[in-house]
Amino acid sequence: MTGSASPPAVRVDKQLLRTAFILVLGTFMATLDATIVSVGIDSLADEFGASVAEIQWVTTAYLLAVVAAVPASGWLADRFGGRRTWLVAVGVFLLGSVLCASAWSVTSLIVFRVVQGLGGGLLPATGQALLARVAGPGRTGRVISVVAVVPLLSPVLGPLAGGSILAVAPWPWLFLVNLPIGAIAILLARRHVPEVPPSTRRTAFDLRGALLLSPGLAVLVFGLTEVAHGRTLPATVGVSAGLAMLAGFTVHGLRTRRTPLVDPRLFARPPFGAAAVALLVLGASVFGTMFLLPLYFQTGRGMSAWGAGLLLAPQGLGAAAGSVLVNRTIDRVAPRTLVVTGIGLILLGTVPFTQLGHEPPDIAIASALAVRGIGMAMVGAPVMNIVYSRIEPEFLPRASGALNLLNTVGGSVGTAALAVVLQNRLSARGPDISGAFGDTFWWVLGFCLFAAAGATRLPRTGPDVPRTPAR
Repeated sequence: MTGSASPPAVRVDKQLLRTAFILVLGTFMATLDATIVSVGIDSLADEFGASVAEIQWVTTAYLLAVVAAVPASGWLADRFGGRRTWLVAVGVFLLGSVLCASAWSVTSLIVFRVVQGLGGGLLPATGQALLARVAGPGRTGRVISVVAVVPLLSPVLGPLAGGSILAVAPWPWLFLVNLPIGAIAILLARRHVPEVPPSTRRTAFDLRGALLLSPGLAVLVFGLTEVAHGRTLPATVGVSAGLAMLAGFTVHGLRTRRTPLVDPRLFARPPFGAAAVALLVLGASVFGTMFLLPLYFQTGRGMSAWGAGLLLAPQGLGAAAGSVLVNRTIDRVAPRTLVVTGIGLILLGTVPFTQLGHEPPDIAIASALAVRGIGMAMVGAPVMNIVYSRIEPEFLPRASGALNLLNTVGGSVGTAALAVVLQNRLSARGPDISGAFGDTFWWVLGFCLFAAAGATRLPRTGPDVPRTPAR
């Protein structure tokens, strides 16, 4: 069903595409780094003589820092301007990368990963909000459909890039590879990305909210991670404390007369609530699958990191193809149609992974991943488009921060939850590793069904926004 209320879209000119390319470099760098480093965990453990329990904090610390940073992105962009906030975030990320490359112990590496994660957490939200502000409502859909594919490609390209780096260079280059990308992004942004002034609505920073929300999310993810490792006491304390802090933030957000860090009332407004559910569960499905499959390929099939990356590549190709499809249809087809279709394709592409116990051939896995990639590209961009196109420009930074927070939380909590399920199934299945992974993918399928239910509440028609003539 098409959205008849939507007039012809405004042409996306070269200047806007150039701005989109520059801003997406930051997102690409931050999301790619997370998966590049995951491939090098074994090398880092050998280098520092660390145990598995110690070295996993190299990944967990980055993830917790990202979760902690995202909620503040909206206030920072409002207070200091989108471009300035984005440039500082790139600088902090590069500083963290240099520090990580010079780490002398596993403890120092974990601390420096926190610095890197604080910068990386700000980049996607501030970049998207800035791009939506520059594009305007009439062009947001098409340009977001291009940049939204990057987070889908990064988990696929990361293992390939990490394996390639470690094949020819020592471990510090897992972090130093960010420097040329970040330097180019800063130089191009200072020259070509328009300056967007800070919001005229100056609000005080929600310190109480920040002390509840960011630590609450971080503690919750920590608790779920401890559940996966079978450590009962820290897991119980972490999950309980995290949920209590998030409940406290919700009460605070509803009662405060000031502007909260993330306004809980946003989630009661259509279409934001439905969009939130779709992105939350999409994050769990995408990042959860990217956690499970490389692990299955290497432990269940004995593949190398490079081989696992190659087998994951069809998902990236599918995401690229889906991005092209969405770019051509996003202004003519109802968001709900695109999103529900995309979730349906993700469901279809997930079904074969529930049968891993029967050892499906590589061609079946590659085909399923390609279908999943197309479906994922059809969800993220339309959801962000409908929200960005129907919200006032001055509220874009906070809306972008909230959406990115949900996607990040969905990915981190979903991955942690799937790790718990996988651990339980491995214990129950014993030597049948493939069967345990197949059982876990039934949970991924359940995530997708939940997302589909939320997507049915998205608008039937496209965004009815004022359009200006093409230039």
